Amino acid sequence: MNQVNPAKLLQSKWTAVQPKNNEKHFLVVDVEFDERGAVVYCALEAVINKRRIAVDWRVLKNSCKWKQGWKHI
Repeated sequence: MNQVNPAKLLQSKWTAVQPKNNEKHFLVVDVEFDERGAVVYCALEAVINKRRIAVDWRVLKNSCKWKQGWKHI
């Protein structure tokens, strides 16, 4: 289980354990919060081709799918 602090999500680096389309390294490029400070939107951008995907930030806690930082898997 990865430790993820919502306040430090922006610009954090992630590696997909099961890469698709050669996209394995991602950067969090957008995080939006509601009036209570809860994350309502999180977007990752693939480093290789700049494609953006929206994700539920809580899936980043799953270490079977995501690793913190840019790793060679």
